[in-house]
Order: sequence, then structure tokens, then C-alpha cells
Amino acid sequence: MESIVWVLHLIITVVLVVLVLLQHGKGADMGAAFGSGASGSLFGSSGSANFLSRATAIAATLFFLTSIGLTYFALNKSDRPDAVLEQAKKPVNTSVPLPGAGQADAGAGDIPK
Repeated sequence: MESIVWVLHLIITVVLVVLVLLQHGKGADMGAAFGSGASGSLFGSSGSANFLSRATAIAATLFFLTSIGLTYFALNKSDRPDAVLEQAKKPVNTSVPLPGAGQADAGAGDIPK
């Protein structure tokens, strides 16, 4: 199931990028408004959404849904390591002796002059 969601996610990603690149930007009409062409308004008409903007909205919604689905699969894997907060709750083993701590100090009372 996770593989199917991955494939859908990648296909939707490519479709979303293509749809965004195909759309006519609002800034493209600004030059036409100042003399290089005939334009109805400065930033284009703000009428109802056309096919490309509706398709982009649908693709974006599907992208978010597949992203949430992949997050769900990632969080529910049984072989995932402990979370960072769970590792922080584990007690730290402080019984490891320091190097040389168990050896008798020869001449510890002798202070060099």
C-alpha cells in the first residue's frame, strides 16, 4: 500500500509542477497594461477560476493527502527506532568506572618540590 501511495505522490508532484508552469502569471499582463499591448486591467481579470487553476487546486489537495498518508506510514513502521524523547527518558548508565580510577595511586602523598 505504501508503494502505491509513493507512486501516486510522485505522479501528482510532476503534474502539479507542470500545471503551475503552464499557467499565465498575473505579472505578465502588467507590461501590456503600460503600452505594449491591449489589456483589460492592470493585473488581468479576476473572474471565475479556469481549468488550469481548478486542476492545480485539485492536484495540490491530492499532494497534501498523499503527504499525510506517507507520514502516517512512516510513523507506524514497526522497525523504526525509538523516538528522541523516548531515548531521553531512558536512564543513563553511570556505573562505568573512569580509566585508571580502580588502580592504587603509587606515591599519591608525595608532592614534588
